[in-house]
Amino acid sequence: MAEMSIGDALKAFLRKSRLNTGIQALQIEQVWEKLMGKTIAKYTDKIQIINHTLFITTTVGPLKQELVYQKQQIIERVNEALGDKVIREVVIQ
Repeated sequence: MAEMSIGDALKAFLRKSRLNTGIQALQIEQVWEKLMGKTIAKYTDKIQIINHTLFITTTVGPLKQELVYQKQQIIERVNEALGDKVIREVVIQ
């Protein structure tokens, strides 16, 4: 039997379990400000991951436009921060 660290064992378990989705949803809320900056985070009303889609809700019109232009960058940043290809699409609401 191959040896692995506790961290690697937990990562392997989470990849295979349904808990992973919930944990990633919590992680995105924690890293959103770091990824996008304080101003964007301040005016983002809600952010959630559902079926590999990142939903971003804001009532600020200019911010919506800016986020639409940055969709691909947001996907790349979030996936890098979460350490996996979690996000395939971004929806701005």
